[in-house]
Amino acid sequence: MNTNPFISGMDLTTEPPRSPKAQVGGFYILGRTIDKCRASLFGQIGEYHFDCPLDKSLFVWKGIVGTDFKKYVAEGHSDDEIADWVRSHGTPRNTDEINVWNDQVFNNDYSDNPENREWLLGELKRLDADKDATLFDYLEADDKASFKK
Repeated sequence: MNTNPFISGMDLTTEPPRSPKAQVGGFYILGRTIDKCRASLFGQIGEYHFDCPLDKSLFVWKGIVGTDFKKYVAEGHSDDEIADWVRSHGTPRNTDEINVWNDQVFNNDYSDNPENREWLLGELKRLDADKDATLFDYLEADDKASFKK
């Protein structure tokens, strides 16, 4: 009998991954990335994508790659162990650097990228969400809309 709760993943065909605002190990998006990774390992990822541009924003910034992350997650590690792995691999980052990165991704509204900003505004309109919302706000609203009962 499998006694390791991390050997299975969420079924993202029936529920959304964690909010990108949920921090794991001091990193925004990491919990969501872990949920999508675990779900992909068990064929339960639904419409979500692991190693997507949002996941890659963390991976590139930390200097790690999605395939290495996925191999580690596949070994059945806990969220805390995965966060420790992220911290100890790739480019070393101190607490101040992590806080700056967290602030940037948390507040990202694509105001520095007109093409992406236009896409985000269209999606926010589709969801009847605040036009000043961030990418994280959009993802939460989209998750909620996708899993309305």
